[in-house]
Amino acid sequence: MFKKNKHAFFLCLLSFFCVARIQAQIKINAITIEGNEKTKNYIILRELPYHVGDIIPKDSLSYYNSIAHQHLINTSLFNEAYVTVQADDSLSCTIHIQLKERWYFFPIPYARWADRNFSQWWHEGNRSLDRVNYGINFRESNLTGNNDKLTLGLVAGYTQQAIVRYQLPYFDKQLRFGIGFGFQYFTQKEMNTSTNLDKQIFLKTDAVIQKGYRSNISFFYRPNFYERQNVQIGFGTNEISDSAFLIQPAFLPTLGKSFNYLDMNYAYSKINFDYNAYPSKGAALEFTAYHRFSAHSDLSSLQLRKILAQPLGNSNFILFESNTLVKFLSNHNYTDARLMGYGNMQMSGLEYYVVDGNAGTLFRAEWHHPLGGFTVKNLIAKKTLPEVKYRFWLKAFTNLGYVYSDRPSDNSRLSNTLLRTAGMGIDIISIYDFVLKIDYSLNQLGDKGLYLRAGLNF
Repeated sequence: MFKKNKHAFFLCLLSFFCVARIQAQIKINAITIEGNEKTKNYIILRELPYHVGDIIPKDSLSYYNSIAHQHLINTSLFNEAYVTVQADDSLSCTIHIQLKERWYFFPIPYARWADRNFSQWWHEGNRSLDRVNYGINFRESNLTGNNDKLTLGLVAGYTQQAIVRYQLPYFDKQLRFGIGFGFQYFTQKEMNTSTNLDKQIFLKTDAVIQKGYRSNISFFYRPNFYERQNVQIGFGTNEISDSAFLIQPAFLPTLGKSFNYLDMNYAYSKINFDYNAYPSKGAALEFTAYHRFSAHSDLSSLQLRKILAQPLGNSNFILFESNTLVKFLSNHNYTDARLMGYGNMQMSGLEYYVVDGNAGTLFRAEWHHPLGGFTVKNLIAKKTLPEVKYRFWLKAFTNLGYVYSDRPSDNSRLSNTLLRTAGMGIDIISIYDFVLKIDYSLNQLGDKGLYLRAGLNF
């Protein structure tokens, strides 16, 4: 009798847990999307962590919705994205997604300093308009509604350029493979020929001193939400004038007046940030392998970059970045030796300096504290952009770096030595991934100054 009651008790207990487990699950009956006047539905569905018919834990639904919002904003297609749930019954629901698309087409008057950053142009370039590139770019960041990007540009001024670029992120049914191509032609009447005291030296003439072109084709692969792979194959040419060659005969990798090349670049990234333009939570890993094929002037390089954003309490966060670049040089030429101060190898507080070498690494640590923000009503485009939000962050930072050179210049103070900077600043965040950084920093040479950096993602 006891055994029968015991068995019945366990059967009832098991049934209870089974029922409880079933009740803790919820099925997604439908997903509705509103506000995407141009963007295709499947581009939006590609970013969601669930699909119609999925059964997920009820207590995880809020988390999944926050992930969906994060992914949609990081596409850079929408100003706003709202994800809500409507219960159909106790075991099923409908997901509602309300979007506000960005402006995708921008005939942008192009004006940008030719120097590496705004501070260098403002102070060392004496705000000269001769050192400004100007023209017009036609940018369409969602050409066919497939998150494909087209850029057509004509630029004059310091550098004359003609630019054509197109990227289609997906061309297969599974939305994993993409393709892109680009072409750029340029001429210059001024060029950076050497480095002295860790600062760039320029040569300017009345005639064209440097010209060239580059074409490339890229193949993209995105197997999941966070990982991306890219293979790019490019070819091009670069030529310098007789006067430039007399001043710097080791400027080009061929150690001559002309340079033809074929190159290949492989890039892998895994990015999981709450907001890519200004991450306060998450991590990123980027790896790049590059090789250039050219007679007696091959070049190989490897780069590894890692970023970690870690919240502190309910509002503050800290950010760490490490970035290492190694170059395998076939000869000693000026173009290939450029390292710290170019691309993403930048240290706050060393905006006026560059360091040439074979390998370099940097480490950045930042503490961020929110200062609040405000919203401005838009009286011009009320329907498409009714308001513009601004957020402010206070930060303190420090940077460490090192550049190894097997042939350091006799007057270089920064190669083969520990680089150190520190400072404080204010970051301003707004629509279209706009980030303005206002930093006051000092470096190991005793330089102090206010530096500006700005970016706008169209």
